[in-house]
Amino acid sequence: MKNYWQKAITFEEYMKIADERFHNNPDKNDEHQDYYELGLQRLNRTIKTYKVDTEQLSKIKEKNFKGKILIISEPWCGDASATVPAVSKFFEAAGKEVKIFLRDSDTSLIDQYLTNGTQSIPRVLILNEDLSVKNVWGPRPQYGNDLLKKFKENEEAYPREEFYNDLQVYYAKNRGKDAIEEIINLI
Repeated sequence: MKNYWQKAITFEEYMKIADERFHNNPDKNDEHQDYYELGLQRLNRTIKTYKVDTEQLSKIKEKNFKGKILIISEPWCGDASATVPAVSKFFEAAGKEVKIFLRDSDTSLIDQYLTNGTQSIPRVLILNEDLSVKNVWGPRPQYGNDLLKKFKENEEAYPREEFYNDLQVYYAKNRGKDAIEEIINLI
């Protein structure tokens, strides 16, 4: 884990990479290229609208958590663009070190934390002081998981476009609050 932590980047570096990949991606064969613009818009919207919740800040302080937060993510991901900025800003405000490990730079980390056999992101690793993994959250809050389950159970009754729209409306209104609450509960 120490190696992954050392290779991880700050949220500011993550945002620079998102911007670079959208405007001038060095990887001309990036299969996610079409998603960087939308990802960047969503990241910026989340940054602009997120406000640290003082009640959640009190909860994390009560837990006396001395560890760190390592987020496995990529800036093209819709779930990540809605949660990573809020989670990063919240834990930084709580005085915790937060880093982001780019999933596609080395898949050996995400392969240890698969979701139903997939490399779904973001995954938030709650680390103890010694960098051992205390708990794992992600890739989306329970409400988002419920929407996904509804979609997968009957795609005809709940089409993909409607699912994606409902999920993004939820993210825009919730502004990371549920994700942070669920992560705090895992600490």
